[in-house]
Amino acid sequence: MSWKLFFSYEFMNDVGISVGIFVLFLLFRKLFAKYVIALILKWLRKENHPFFSHMFSSFEKPIQWLFILLGIYISAWYFPYFNHSNVLFVKLVKSAIIFLVGWGLFNLSSSSKFLFTKLNKRFNFEIDEILIPFLSKVLRFIIVVVTFSGIAEQFNYNVVGLVGGLGLGGLAIALAAKDAVGNLFGGVIIITEKPFTIGDWILTPTVEGTVETITFRSTRIRTFAQALVTVPNAKLANEAITNWSKMGKRRFVSTISVTYETPKEKLEGVIKKIEDMLKTHSGIHQDTIVTKFDKYGVDGLDIYIYFFTETTAWLEFLKIKEEINYNIMDILTNEGVSLAIPNRKLYVDSKSDVNGKVRWEFLK
Repeated sequence: MSWKLFFSYEFMNDVGISVGIFVLFLLFRKLFAKYVIALILKWLRKENHPFFSHMFSSFEKPIQWLFILLGIYISAWYFPYFNHSNVLFVKLVKSAIIFLVGWGLFNLSSSSKFLFTKLNKRFNFEIDEILIPFLSKVLRFIIVVVTFSGIAEQFNYNVVGLVGGLGLGGLAIALAAKDAVGNLFGGVIIITEKPFTIGDWILTPTVEGTVETITFRSTRIRTFAQALVTVPNAKLANEAITNWSKMGKRRFVSTISVTYETPKEKLEGVIKKIEDMLKTHSGIHQDTIVTKFDKYGVDGLDIYIYFFTETTAWLEFLKIKEEINYNIMDILTNEGVSLAIPNRKLYVDSKSDVNGKVRWEFLK
């Protein structure tokens, strides 16, 4: 191409049109992002369409980039000495469109909790909250794989061969990452057996606290000291797990000792009044209430008290426990019965040795 032809009127006119089209699409993109998208999102939120609002927000950025892609494609029609039907150019444009669609779907999958909640309400699905993080990650993985496969197909890459190659290398990968695989299967066990869910208070041999998140590899537990403990799922799945949040009632066990000087009649009266007090307390489960003279203790007569509270909340349980202890103190005071005080007696014997010195011996 000669310099004269390069600076010809036709050439410069076509370049000007091509650049003008691209600039026009850039302007449309800016206006669309600033006004149209903002107005649509405002209207959707006002009309209470949360699903479409989430969907439009997810595709907001991909749509903006679609304007740039369309501007490049249409301006290429007018750009001189460029074949817009070029195979590589068409494949790049199609791949970009596939990528933008995958990008939007990936963003939409971030709102999976909202989507699965809607499915539960509309179709009566029973999707546990513990499953949602797993389903979200699986959905994202599928979207990434499908998007990558679609782009690879545009360049005639054998996706089936790629999948086969991954299958051949799967064993080696599994052996190299057996701990990761073990944690993955541990997560599957936690999901299927459901020993706990997010928000539950659990106790294991290694940690106690509230479950915050469950991922493919590990479970994060917030302790009562506000520390965040990350436990591998493989370890957690093989431990004994106590789920305190699943308690239907909470147990109270106590033993009080009264002095050996307490007459039988007063001891029976104290036990009867404690039992009556427990049976009339609104916070105590009435199915199992035990108050018995248990045994002759080291320091006094032991009274065994056993019952369950209606509440399982820790602070409410402590409040009821405090009320019961105060009531027992009042009963003992009114009956003139004293609590046994632990005491020990030490006996000593003094003897003189052969030299006339005093020698102390402690008698056991």
